[in-house]
Amino acid sequence: MPVDTDASAGLPVGRDSGLLGRQVAGYLVQDEIGRGGMAVVYRAHDLNLDRTVALKLLAPELARDDTFRRRFAHESRVAAAIDHPHIVPVFEAGETEGLLYIAMRYVPGQDLRALEDREGALDPRTAGRIAIQVASALDAAHAHDLVHRDVKPGNILVAEGTDRDHPEHVYLTDFGLTKKSLSLTGFTTVGQFVGTLDYVAPEQISGKPVDGRCDVYSLGCVVFEMLTGAVPFRRDDDIAVLWAQQYDPPPPLSEVRAGLPEAADEVLAKALAKAPEERYRTCLEFVVELRAALERGTRAKNPPRDTDTGGWPQGAPPEPPRWARPVFRRIGDEAEW
Repeated sequence: MPVDTDASAGLPVGRDSGLLGRQVAGYLVQDEIGRGGMAVVYRAHDLNLDRTVALKLLAPELARDDTFRRRFAHESRVAAAIDHPHIVPVFEAGETEGLLYIAMRYVPGQDLRALEDREGALDPRTAGRIAIQVASALDAAHAHDLVHRDVKPGNILVAEGTDRDHPEHVYLTDFGLTKKSLSLTGFTTVGQFVGTLDYVAPEQISGKPVDGRCDVYSLGCVVFEMLTGAVPFRRDDDIAVLWAQQYDPPPPLSEVRAGLPEAADEVLAKALAKAPEERYRTCLEFVVELRAALERGTRAKNPPRDTDTGGWPQGAPPEPPRWARPVFRRIGDEAEW
């Protein structure tokens, strides 16, 4: 593939922009791997360190706003300073030839949206493992005064885990593009907000001040979808979704998916409370209570075996198979090793 020099000022960003095969700030752009309303993400090769990265290029008009550029630089530095196993590391952020860019670790695998599209509602244990990792990442960001504001399945990457007990390793991404910056520079107008409709907190819709509890709400929407296969507020149009996010109570989990315990309904209802002060204070507090509720429900449906009889239900132990009988000896009416 031929290699050109750095992209020229104002070069459009997108699948047909002509960036593939070109250099941007020392990165060779290779393939598009994701896009949103304000940025496109490419798989790229770091020519200086000989490694693959995810290169996010922001819409060119954002670079023309001085306030946005300053906030972008500041919050990118904050994101890069967070050393957490479930936050995608930011390697570099800057501006080149009229383009703002962020270089991050390239995470092979899929995002949560692709996983849900393929499998539908997830097993509660899988949903719990994913949720606890995302919650840990969000709380770490909040400890650095960084609020994500756009927690959604597309920003949750699910990579291969390390072993059977940890089958997936989850990363939260999209911290490098600050949402707060946009609302301060005129890129959002009155009545608009930055976020994704199906997961956005009520205070974001109404333009009120936000803190980490807006991420608790969004994570609640994501968890609801993982457990049921559907977002909590499905409506016919965007206006109806906005209204529901602000005023309608979420449907109980146990009514949407049979078999989920009613105790989990209460946990989700608190996470999705309309008023921030009525929610959990942290994401981990929410997820820990949810997992406990789900586990209690599982134990109630599948009571443990009677430990007084060596783990077998009360009564005679089962007859060993014929091939195993030589290692058993019979004492009265009971068999033992």
